[in-house]
Amino acid sequence: MRRSIDVNQQRAVTYSSFLKDVFICSLGAYGGPEAHYGVFTDQLVIKKNYISEEELVELIALCSILPGPTSTQTIVAIGYKKGGPLLALLTMLVWALPVLLLMTLLSFLYQFLESRNISQEGLRYIGPMAVGFIIVAAYRIGRKVVTDKVTVALLFFGGITTYFIREAWVFPAVLIVGGIVSVLTTKEKALWHTVKLNPPWKYITAFVVLAIGSMLIAAVWDNRIINIFEAFYRYGYLVFGGGQVVVPVMHSELVQVNQYMTNQEFLTGYGLVQGLPGPMFSFSAYAGGMAARDYGSINQILGAAAAGIGIFLPGLLLIYFIYPVWEGLKRIKGIKVSLKGIGAVAGGLISVSAIILMQRSGISLDNFSIMLITMLLLLTKKVPAPLIVLFALITGFVI
Repeated sequence: MRRSIDVNQQRAVTYSSFLKDVFICSLGAYGGPEAHYGVFTDQLVIKKNYISEEELVELIALCSILPGPTSTQTIVAIGYKKGGPLLALLTMLVWALPVLLLMTLLSFLYQFLESRNISQEGLRYIGPMAVGFIIVAAYRIGRKVVTDKVTVALLFFGGITTYFIREAWVFPAVLIVGGIVSVLTTKEKALWHTVKLNPPWKYITAFVVLAIGSMLIAAVWDNRIINIFEAFYRYGYLVFGGGQVVVPVMHSELVQVNQYMTNQEFLTGYGLVQGLPGPMFSFSAYAGGMAARDYGSINQILGAAAAGIGIFLPGLLLIYFIYPVWEGLKRIKGIKVSLKGIGAVAGGLISVSAIILMQRSGISLDNFSIMLITMLLLLTKKVPAPLIVLFALITGFVI
């Protein structure tokens, strides 16, 4: 009995220590997956030695292959490695919940300003600033994914197609085409071969049931909260590459197709999340709250919760399913090859989304200046993202 208590106390201390370090990572995680990995390396590898740098690189490779929030899945996979499914779930909550709550509050920003008779014009430069962030993200991703003539062609294919066709279905379609083309044109041999796997099927079963079930329920029951969950769950399993890649998909469906919010309101939320630490997918709570605001405050909170749970849940279930079989899966070369094409198409999506968002924000001298200043500050890497957001807010209210 005494031994059992000691073991349980040791496990509690271990969980507590690890989750404290996850929280430290969440406080310092600005700027998207690439910047997040630097924080993970410093806190979880160098300072605490939870995993080796080689193991971290492997997990990053695994999560890059999967759809969903890449850096979130990476830190959740570390939690799974250290403590199984329970610690993985707790890691997800500690990593994402604080910023999700903040973005839920920010979804009430426009109502707050209206109730206090404060002009919303003060937020007008958040949009151009957000476009600056997206352009820099497109530039950085483009440099990484464009490696040959095929990836150049796929980048332009993704950009041109989604510029002229702004329907929700086109985004996953062009990503799938990119992966197929990459596999068909590669010169590498022996892409597919049998490996011995023993996957936990219950998690992929839950993943598929939720995907199909939410679509069927949304089709027969016109309920805004159900529709929000279905849409964001779909974003969670169809988007590769993190928060920047999901922006054009969200914008097309939420702003252009369903008109849940205006272009300015969408860009305000995306701009504000740049100044907060944690995963970029937390923007979902703002977008979900805005999509449900016409149905009252309670439904606005429920909309934010449905969006947040919806977008993160597929990635969590995929980690639960894939991580136990990763040692075998990573030997399948075709999966890694397809990712090259998917990444190139995603670069095109982001590039074109920046053009469309800038057009809708209004191409004026002051908007262009804010966008340009944002880009220069980001590329020099000398000014933290929160200070850039603060600069855009102050400029909007002062001028």
